[in-house]
Amino acid sequence: MNFITNIWDIFLGLIMSFQVTDALDVILVSFIIYNAIKLVRETRAEQLIKGLLILCAVWAAAYYLQLHMVSNILSYIFQFGVIAIIVLFQPEIRRALEQLGRKGIGSKYWSLGNFSKDTEEDQKKYQICIDATVDGILELQRLKMGALIVFEMQTKLGDIIGSGTVINAEPSAQMIANIFFNKAPLHDGAVVVREGMIYAAGCILPLTKSDKISANLGTRHRAALGMSEVSDAAVVVVSEETGQISFARKSVLARNFTKDTLKNELEKLLLSQFSNKTAGEKKSKKFPSIKRGKKK
Repeated sequence: MNFITNIWDIFLGLIMSFQVTDALDVILVSFIIYNAIKLVRETRAEQLIKGLLILCAVWAAAYYLQLHMVSNILSYIFQFGVIAIIVLFQPEIRRALEQLGRKGIGSKYWSLGNFSKDTEEDQKKYQICIDATVDGILELQRLKMGALIVFEMQTKLGDIIGSGTVINAEPSAQMIANIFFNKAPLHDGAVVVREGMIYAAGCILPLTKSDKISANLGTRHRAALGMSEVSDAAVVVVSEETGQISFARKSVLARNFTKDTLKNELEKLLLSQFSNKTAGEKKSKKFPSIKRGKKK
């Protein structure tokens, strides 16, 4: 009975001393743990974490059973655990930092600053790029030729562009078809589209290391999925064997796109930023008229 009373007193003491900062601390820690689990789930890091947990369990059992040699060896291993974790989880840590940078507080304002002041001209440029991409892909489908087109978003792809040849040309269906023509020198690689322009061709993309991708998919699809895993880019793939159109974004590869569904997806992705900006401009234009009405 005294034991239960003591537990109750300790619990009441914790409740009485609990403050707003403690609640904030719990929420932040829960958020970090949740995102860490979400980050490593269904990746190679999940298996590595299981291995580390097994080592911890073995170390605890060795310490409890007084297996001094085993516990000492594992203790020395854990002393260098931080360095080992950084080495083992380097891809996952990099991806987490990239996601944090993309979702940061100032990301919205940084993304708006990447476009010119003339919103209508930018929107027309992106619309021309979307139409040229769709028409070029249809032509490549007809000719049974593959394609790999990367649309750069907030994450800059300078290292990817550096692996290819800079073109910086206005997009057209003919140019896209010519780049991926199987006799062209730049056909074996990816095209990177930056701010509505065909910026580079013949670029080399990182391949996905996921073992859950279908064995029927070739290097282009693996490169598209790999690019979507390490950046926020959108990648369009045309299969050389089947002519099937696929779309990769945020580590997800969607297949069986048609002309209309691909165009709608690209417009939703690339033109939505201009609708938000235009709405903000229209809202700001209302304030002067309200002020003039008050003065009258």
